[in-house]
Amino acid sequence: MVATTRADLLAACLLEEASWRDLNALRYLERVCFPKDVWPLWDLIGVLTLPNVVRIKAVADGQMVGFIAGDIRQADGMSYIATIGVLPEYRGRGIGAALLQACEKRLPTLTIRLNVRTTNNVAIQLYLTYGYQKAGLWRKYYQDGEDALIMEKKR
Repeated sequence: MVATTRADLLAACLLEEASWRDLNALRYLERVCFPKDVWPLWDLIGVLTLPNVVRIKAVADGQMVGFIAGDIRQADGMSYIATIGVLPEYRGRGIGAALLQACEKRLPTLTIRLNVRTTNNVAIQLYLTYGYQKAGLWRKYYQDGEDALIMEKKR
């Protein structure tokens, strides 16, 4: 049976807890999704092993096709979406939205923040759709000098 609707495509994807065993798959996803901003190996190990991090992978066709990490910062009264990405050939299926919603459900804080490239209009629209608002700008945040839009959601 071939998936024909967006719901069918999403149903063919599983959301699971990620672990250190997913390091190589996450390294690949980072290189493909963020070629200008690939995280160093130690940061990837950290996001997969440190406490107070919600880490969820999307699996389809036997491989990791998406990933999200939420850093819980209880002392600050907020959580931070550290990264979210979906392989290009799996975009448009609702996987990013499903990852975002699943991560938010596991974050205990009332405030959630994230950064996004100012030119990433598809991601910005996704965040606006799910209740995030523009909260600021970090000038020259990314390695190539592009600004980061700071977005925030209060629940």
